[in-house]
Amino acid sequence: MQETEEIDVFLKEEKIYYPKEHIVEKANVKNYEKIREEAAKNPEKFWEEAAEELFWYKKWDKVLDSSRKPFFEWFVGAKCNIVANAIDRHLNNKKDKIAIIWEGEIGDSRKITYSELNKEVCKFANVLKNLGIKKGDRVTTYLPNIPEQIITMLACAKIGAVHSVVYAGFSSGALKERVNDAESKIIVTADGSYRNGKIIQLKEIVDETVKETPSIKNVIVVKRIGREIKMNEKDLWWHELIEKADEKCETEIMDANDILFILYTSGTTGKPKGVVHVHGGYMVGISRTLKWVFDIKDDDIFWCTADPGWITGHSYAVYAPLILGITSVIFESVPTYPNPDRWWEIVEKYGVTIFYTAPTVIRTLMKFGEEWVNKHEMKSLRLLGSVGEPINPEVWEWYYKFVGKGRCPIMDTWWQTETGMFMITPVPTIPLKPGSATLPFAGIEADVFDEKGNSVPVGKGGFLVIKTPWPSMLKTIYKDPEKYKKIYWEKFPGVYLTGDVARKDKDGYFWLEGRADDVIKIAGHRIGTAEIESAFVSHPAVAEAAVIGIPHEIKGQVAKAFLILKKGFEGSDKLKEELKQHIRKELGPMVIIGDIEFVDKLPKTRSGKIMRRVLKAKELGIDLGDLSTLES
Repeated sequence: MQETEEIDVFLKEEKIYYPKEHIVEKANVKNYEKIREEAAKNPEKFWEEAAEELFWYKKWDKVLDSSRKPFFEWFVGAKCNIVANAIDRHLNNKKDKIAIIWEGEIGDSRKITYSELNKEVCKFANVLKNLGIKKGDRVTTYLPNIPEQIITMLACAKIGAVHSVVYAGFSSGALKERVNDAESKIIVTADGSYRNGKIIQLKEIVDETVKETPSIKNVIVVKRIGREIKMNEKDLWWHELIEKADEKCETEIMDANDILFILYTSGTTGKPKGVVHVHGGYMVGISRTLKWVFDIKDDDIFWCTADPGWITGHSYAVYAPLILGITSVIFESVPTYPNPDRWWEIVEKYGVTIFYTAPTVIRTLMKFGEEWVNKHEMKSLRLLGSVGEPINPEVWEWYYKFVGKGRCPIMDTWWQTETGMFMITPVPTIPLKPGSATLPFAGIEADVFDEKGNSVPVGKGGFLVIKTPWPSMLKTIYKDPEKYKKIYWEKFPGVYLTGDVARKDKDGYFWLEGRADDVIKIAGHRIGTAEIESAFVSHPAVAEAAVIGIPHEIKGQVAKAFLILKKGFEGSDKLKEELKQHIRKELGPMVIIGDIEFVDKLPKTRSGKIMRRVLKAKELGIDLGDLSTLES
């Protein structure tokens, strides 16, 4: 963990947007400040009340067991399954309600009711069982944002298997690493996907991966494009398997602390870490936060634009909306194809009431001007949301004025893959400050610490920490409990270290300022600098690499690499381009290399650790700080 500097912040009077009267009148949750105060006194009671809203095969013996901390266990002794809440319990009174509205890049679409979703999930659950998948087995998905992605996740959960969703923008190398760590038995993929007017050849990437993933027994292929592909010995067509599968499948009764999924996220080491979430606490946390933060009504059309390859997609595009029994929109492609109003067209077409996306996307769409927004009637919208990175105040204002027409509060949510749910967030009935994620959610105790673990004064920058456990927290790092303890709980014993830097203002509002460790956020996607450096060094020309994040107008951050070349190689524009393509191949197109600089040496400590903060300080023209550990 890299040290963070305390930064003096000039506390000007922030612009405040007070809640609209009509929103407060109709809100599900009123007197939120009083609720927060009561939850702070007894968080276990607060989360127990949230759990009572869900279905359990057997209730818990104990709400929270802290005896093995930091390996906390929630709802100890309870029996449940997240699918029993996401599908099964809706089949009596909501079976004909639309669960998912899906639209593909080329304009094809599907509407799937809760009963239809149940049938598809049961059939694919039986497919998995017929292929030998049992409770606890891992299944990897490498799919575009299509219904089969959601069906696979739910089918795994239904039978007690563990899903590991890998974003379909990752390369073969990144996919291989994640499959091998999880020791998955099956990969579910597609013959291809549409992306920005192009066809992405997913099957060929999987073919390359399977050569070096010995645990894989079968590859199941969804026919999305309909193009001709090579089918190998392990390969099976989704539609052929589904055709023969039984439409009925019992939901497996799980312990509340059984694993639901593994989701790999970048860290400060080259190897991505497998974050583990479990059935019970996870479903309590995500359902309560979605219901309250976005003031969910039964007739809402909710659109979280995130791909299920990321935690936002898991929690708030797939599981929480289904648990709450509402209708969700799912879209396969990008917001600018074929025109920069594609998303606004979808909002208008389906009457979306709540729209939740990332600041990167809003910055991109701002670039094209408000005329593209103004082409569409979006009177259905009542709430907006932001996720993935801090939202600049000017971007917040544009989003509020042009997309929300000045009537839709923006729920700016801070949380992580590890937290599973919103942690610092407003609800629609509290004042908003553009650029601030506002206050910790009820039942969450957050703070900002200095290097010694003391709370910092108002306006000072420091480490964002969570001081008490919460239900949807990660259980551990897959196969590496020691890393779990070291990364999150060692620096400040008994306190969860988020890895982010923040400050608090005089009203207790939190302002996020980015990462404190060696992780870059490119378009809201967390990428470890060590992972990018490893990919550079795998090129025959590169001896050593150091990577930092630098500001980017649209993406938030992009990567800049400082490279030492091996003897016999010379730096050139041609080599830079070759290296950029190499990174694209190794890690995927979302890892954007803004610049490459060839150097003779890198700043290192006497123990040999690269001092990335020195490179960053030089790049940004700021004070270099303490250089006492720098080798001469």
